[in-house]
Amino acid sequence: MAEGYVAPGFERVREAFDAGLSEELGAGFAAVRNGEVLVDIWGGWADRAQTRPWARDTIVPVYSTTKGVSAIVLAWLNDRNLIDYEAPLAALWPEFGAHGKDKLTIAQAIAHQAGVPGFIDPIDPDLWLDPRACAAAIAALEPMWPPGSASGYHPLTWGYIVGEIAQRAAGRSLGTILREEICAPHGVDFQIGTPESEHHRAAEMKKPSRVADFGEITPPRKAAFFTPWSAPTRGSAPWRKIEIPSANGHATALAVARLYELYATGGEISGERFLSPGGFAALTQQRFKGDDLVLPFNVDWRTGVMGNSNRFYGPNEDAFGHSGAGGSCGFGDPKTGVAAGYVMSKHSHYVAGDPRSLALIEALYACL
Repeated sequence: MAEGYVAPGFERVREAFDAGLSEELGAGFAAVRNGEVLVDIWGGWADRAQTRPWARDTIVPVYSTTKGVSAIVLAWLNDRNLIDYEAPLAALWPEFGAHGKDKLTIAQAIAHQAGVPGFIDPIDPDLWLDPRACAAAIAALEPMWPPGSASGYHPLTWGYIVGEIAQRAAGRSLGTILREEICAPHGVDFQIGTPESEHHRAAEMKKPSRVADFGEITPPRKAAFFTPWSAPTRGSAPWRKIEIPSANGHATALAVARLYELYATGGEISGERFLSPGGFAALTQQRFKGDDLVLPFNVDWRTGVMGNSNRFYGPNEDAFGHSGAGGSCGFGDPKTGVAAGYVMSKHSHYVAGDPRSLALIEALYACL
């Protein structure tokens, strides 16, 4: 049975969570509206041996759900004229202009159009654990399609690109900006670069029983996901401690919901304006819509977050969200003002639109 809080009128969400808990190892779900917590529930186990119950403060890797949070930091930099979305990335990072990538704009890079979704040639997987060195190696890559001509999801490399953007533009790492400008002032339990002192709170992950169906394994898909060196060893202390703004955010469900509420409020966090109206418009501006070269579906890329054309994040197409490997997700819906976060430790094989999160989101909207 779920623990936690459900506001009057939202009991159906708890019922849906309880009904699905047998399919979980451990999980959490939260929803907020106008700064008010509507749902904050959790249940199950934080370890595979099922000796440690999932607690209010259990954090879990949310993988690519991290991207929608990192996009907020990039929007903050753009809003303060520290970066210019429309400027060539090579103007800030000259080395990135190698092999014809010199005209690619920062916005196009954030919208997965750089052509470097991974390393097609072998690398030492430990390179992923050295962000600055990995960023340099990504900058030197020859693109797999003409930059800016199409989108191809960059599951890991995206984080090293945007991390380097933040470091060069602000003199601080993206995770540091997130902590100092957003999470610490508002008491939000979301880390990109999780200190070792917090590792005891992290849930253990259970791998999926089968791999996701991406269709034909094309070269971009192979580079992104299907090589022995396409990702570092996950779950280790070094992996938790470094910053991978695309893939290793650690959070509670409530923290995900509170950050994604920015997408529901037009730029506010916890009732305080964080982005100007123009800054929010630039963050949510459509950058590419069409078939993705890596993901096996049509995408609606904004500036680091997805539009809801596939209805992964409720019934309203105007919502914005992002999903993570294994099933986590966060979204904000401007039409209703609602934002939600789903986190879990048992991974499924769905690329996006995990049935577990869809059932919870459907129950949430039935209560609105």
